[in-house]
Amino acid sequence: MKAMILAAGRGERMRPLTDTNPKPLLRAGGMALIEYQLKALACAGIKELVINHAHLGSHIEAALGDGSDYGIAITYSPEATALETGGGILQALPQLTPGPFIVVNGDVWTDYPFERLPPEPEGLAHLVLVDNPGHHCEGDFALHGSRVMAEGARLTFSGIGVYRPELFEGCEPGAFPLGPLLRRAIGAGRVTGEHYRGRWMDIGTPERLAELDRILTAEIESP
Repeated sequence: MKAMILAAGRGERMRPLTDTNPKPLLRAGGMALIEYQLKALACAGIKELVINHAHLGSHIEAALGDGSDYGIAITYSPEATALETGGGILQALPQLTPGPFIVVNGDVWTDYPFERLPPEPEGLAHLVLVDNPGHHCEGDFALHGSRVMAEGARLTFSGIGVYRPELFEGCEPGAFPLGPLLRRAIGAGRVTGEHYRGRWMDIGTPERLAELDRILTAEIESP
């Protein structure tokens, strides 16, 4: 499988940190957020990775290069203006196809083992759901067995998923979100999922970045 890290967001809530540094390169525990994902994906056997970028994208390319330092081949999908999640994936499809591929949000931190993801999802997508954090108590989707549903006790979408190219059939190039495509596929009963109960954080504010840094630094310094 190939994988994609979504790294084109402006990170408005992270300002002023993101005025001079793209959000995925912000550091916690002595390492950039995106580096944790690179290493985890490489450990799961992923050999080819696409990273999209817009805001300060040249900084990302300069920091990560071709990925050889991480044991993974990186190509880039630059966006003149951010295309949102759906539009960004659609633009990168030629680099990700022909088969299913992994997509990970560039602003999350997790210890999720990517090797658990199904290489051939049963439907159009497979989503990793997590417990609702305090800043997103309403959740996103429900899980009934292995089937993702719109109704029920909702969990939060982690930003980790496996998608088939067919999910994007009929989409036109340009900026658009991924959510409506997922909800349409969920309504058709074509999305599976899992509930991951391990560690996961959405690093959406400077306070959450500082919290993650404290946690990881304490782990590094503990005997």
